[in-house]
Amino acid sequence: MTIRKYKPGKIRERNSENILAAAEQEFVLHGFRGTSMQAVADRAGVAKANIHYYFKNKDNLYLALLENIITNWNEVLSDISEESDPAHVLSRFIRTKIRLSYTHPNASKIFAMEIIQGAPYLKSHISQVMRQWVKDKSTIIQSWIDQGKIRAIDPTHLIFLIWSATQHYADFDTQVLEVTNKRQYEESDIEHIGDFLEDIILTGCGLKPPAKVNLP
Repeated sequence: MTIRKYKPGKIRERNSENILAAAEQEFVLHGFRGTSMQAVADRAGVAKANIHYYFKNKDNLYLALLENIITNWNEVLSDISEESDPAHVLSRFIRTKIRLSYTHPNASKIFAMEIIQGAPYLKSHISQVMRQWVKDKSTIIQSWIDQGKIRAIDPTHLIFLIWSATQHYADFDTQVLEVTNKRQYEESDIEHIGDFLEDIILTGCGLKPPAKVNLP
């Protein structure tokens, strides 16, 4: 039998991901106050001491989870520039966010709960990191407007619109599914939602939706 060898960095990354996945389940079910480190350890199938090895305390674990959620949402725009094609960039952003709402609905719900409560753990991140991120992306979108690539719209509110429209399908999935008389989302629903939002948003920006792109 061949024993697979893992590099120390890979083992740490794998263990950290396992803990964060378990924490996501506990926080969405019980909220921050109702979640214990022991419950996360039990769900992850590890000793409580292992949780503390990677995350000092519950606050640290919760904040790491929130920041991980934001990173996964926004990394699709990490490499855009003034030379980028707005239609392809916005299409990929919309469809990636819809896909994440489908595959990781609990992440979106945890983020929403944090914001509704006044962002007690994320306020510093929002006022510093997220504010600068939105400013940087808005500057690029404004450059597209100045180049005549898209019609004159408010870049910041365009980002807000895409955030809210895509996350709605995760945060309010119970409402959406009840109204549409479905038990759960299907792949065809995600494609249809992506088509609809892409058409409405890009048309509003004076753009023609591109051929469908392959998501990572």
